[in-house]
Amino acid sequence: MDFIPEAKNATTRDPSRTGQPLDTRAETRRLSRRRRVFFLLVTLTALAALGTLARVLGQNGLSLIDIAMLAVFAVTLPWTVIGFWNAVYGLALALGRRNPLDTVVPLSGLHAHDRPLAGRTAIVVPVYDEDPQMVLGHLEATIDDLDAAGGLDNFEIFLLSDTQDAFRSAEESRAVQAFRNRITFAARFHYRRRSDNSGHKTGNLWEWLERRGADFDYMVVLDADSLMSGGAIRRLVRVMDCNPRLGICQTLIAGLPSRVAFTRMFQFGMRHGMRAYALGAAWWQGPAGPYWGHNAIIRIDAFMRHCRLPTLPGRGPLSGLVLSHDQLEAAQMLRGGYDVRVLPDEYGSYEINPPCLPEFVRRSLRWCQGNLQYLKLVTKPGWPAMARLQLALAILMYLSGPAWLVFMALGFVQGAFGVEGGTIADNPWGAAPSSLGLWLLAGMVTMTFAPKIAGLIDALSDARSRRSYGGGWRLLRSGGAEFLHGVILAPIMAIAEALFILGLMRGRGLTWQVQRRHGFAVTWAEAAARFWPQTMFATVTLLGFWMQAPHILPWVIPVALGPLLAIPFCRFGTSPALGRVMARRRFAAIPEDITPPPVVARATRIATQADRTARIRAGAPVLAPLPQPAGE
Repeated sequence: MDFIPEAKNATTRDPSRTGQPLDTRAETRRLSRRRRVFFLLVTLTALAALGTLARVLGQNGLSLIDIAMLAVFAVTLPWTVIGFWNAVYGLALALGRRNPLDTVVPLSGLHAHDRPLAGRTAIVVPVYDEDPQMVLGHLEATIDDLDAAGGLDNFEIFLLSDTQDAFRSAEESRAVQAFRNRITFAARFHYRRRSDNSGHKTGNLWEWLERRGADFDYMVVLDADSLMSGGAIRRLVRVMDCNPRLGICQTLIAGLPSRVAFTRMFQFGMRHGMRAYALGAAWWQGPAGPYWGHNAIIRIDAFMRHCRLPTLPGRGPLSGLVLSHDQLEAAQMLRGGYDVRVLPDEYGSYEINPPCLPEFVRRSLRWCQGNLQYLKLVTKPGWPAMARLQLALAILMYLSGPAWLVFMALGFVQGAFGVEGGTIADNPWGAAPSSLGLWLLAGMVTMTFAPKIAGLIDALSDARSRRSYGGGWRLLRSGGAEFLHGVILAPIMAIAEALFILGLMRGRGLTWQVQRRHGFAVTWAEAAARFWPQTMFATVTLLGFWMQAPHILPWVIPVALGPLLAIPFCRFGTSPALGRVMARRRFAAIPEDITPPPVVARATRIATQADRTARIRAGAPVLAPLPQPAGE
């Protein structure tokens, strides 16, 4: 059958190695079979989970509260179950295929390393009130690596500034001038600053497209904190050259090394978990993949014809400018007849992850508001089925967490007031969670964390991969700690999203703000001011269940633990001492920590020198680099 991976030592004909055209009809039939199998498994798994919960709740018949609990539980299932099967299929492909990338992304030219590049490519970097030294340092490392990988022929670089603050704009202009004076590619570098930032990032990009887009075939879009290797950029251009129906293509994006405890834990989980998940997703999504808004190559003429964003009608935070432009642009590209592909490997694409929990929450809530704007678009006619599905999944991603909170609230009502005859034995939950209920709980936890479990198995199964994380034992220890980190973080985020959605319903949303990308220590007062709602929610929940339905506490404690610890979790996540210890001992280290690729090492040297210069000018002490411990 098509969905069973072949053995690692098997050989297959790979058209992408020869550059010959693919048999698109055979690929379409294969993809159709994959999707039927995948969604059959997703449907059966979701129905099994829903049926199991119905049996747990319906021991004495289903009440209105039981039905409501089943309904909100059903809202959580699509995102969770699809993620589970993505991880399962991805792990099977990673372990069972010699070249899993070729199985899920059968593109011409993917391995034609010696093929000359044909298309003219613009590397564009939209920025808004960013640290110019960071932006220019990453850009310099990227372009130097691109030059070393094969030269800058057919490439031009554009820094597109929307910086509005007068002091920052002056600082930015000085930094750009110094940058021009030291780089070797000054003739290919262009800088412009808009006097206003209408349309925000998308407006910034479209202003450039309307002015210069016709001069280029492709654009590689980078964020302010993006870093890419020259080899990764050249591969993207080569693939676009060989596949004229490819509209957007990108690789997985890894976090850059960090000395912040919170950032290290988060990106460690992302780093080992994303490959299996993305392999499984690409296996059935095929040419209808997602787009993450940066570190990607885009076919300009297709983008300009099909991807102009609509202005959403009405009033309130879900109207007007679309904040989450990326997935909508991917859907529009699909509607225009072009492919959107993800290359599910960690090759030369990096970014800076949020430096603290408050910034992580703020970024997530901005995405939440943007994704919920798709509610005004997902039911519109004209979307291809996969484009509509991607928009729906983007919405469900931010409804799943709040749905779990509603489920808990209904469970409290059921446990506290659903006792018939005055005895706990008549309660559908019983005196303690039933064995069937415990199996359901274990299954849901397993499915939720399946991508990280699959990622650990994938990393542990290969000796070279184990070494890239500093050894198997270090990988296991960090993986266990990161699992606990995820258990604490998930309900904190669910409460933040639920409160935010309630605010959206009252007309309160977010405005576009500058992101803080550098590490800093959050004080106790700041942590308490930001996360007291989570702490209060957990305290009230635990007290309520203890007083009214103590037999349900075993179900509640694992979920309430994270919000109860939200304030110290936030505070210690940015503790400089904890971060330094983790960095020295390589705890939760990603491969870029152990053996930095040349582009990462160069970006680090540039950043270190810039920090040293800034400290000398400010009269602050210069920090010594951390000693490198011996590897295992």
